[in-house]
Amino acid sequence: MVAVALAGDGLEVVLDGDEEQLLDELDSVLRSLPAGVLVTWNGGGFDLPFLCDRAARVGVSLGLELVADPTIGGHHEPLAGHAGGYRARWHGHRHVDGYQLFRADVGATLRLPCGLKPLARLVGLPVVEVDRERIHDLSEPERRAYVASDARLARALVLRRTRWVAAIDQLPESIGS
Repeated sequence: MVAVALAGDGLEVVLDGDEEQLLDELDSVLRSLPAGVLVTWNGGGFDLPFLCDRAARVGVSLGLELVADPTIGGHHEPLAGHAGGYRARWHGHRHVDGYQLFRADVGATLRLPCGLKPLARLVGLPVVEVDRERIHDLSEPERRAYVASDARLARALVLRRTRWVAAIDQLPESIGS
């Protein structure tokens, strides 16, 4: 993991550095923000369980709660060590997975790929492209631009949907109750 970005109304944060520091800072930033909605792209299937696994590996405690949901599908095998996708909450932030939102109707009805960049290009959003296998070789400004772009794209695509609020993960107030 080399960087993480958050984008919102008047907010754009790119965090990088060593993994332990990055995860600790990400959790701290999310804890400090007013409760809202965390938008990811395939976050329930990959990003959030990946971050959780990495945090456990380096000993960082996160305010991230994951609940397995067998109804969450995808076109790829689940993340190694996981049976499938998750619903999530991080501190006071609820979660919506943009990939699942688009896959459920746009992908199914129009048979379009629901990857972040193909959909963004389709609707005319500016996409920062890099060789994903070479992200570690990018300069710091290039890497930060790439990561921030993905965060902005996920948010912009979800906000284009009139019914995106209905896709927010619904979890009980106390998980395990």
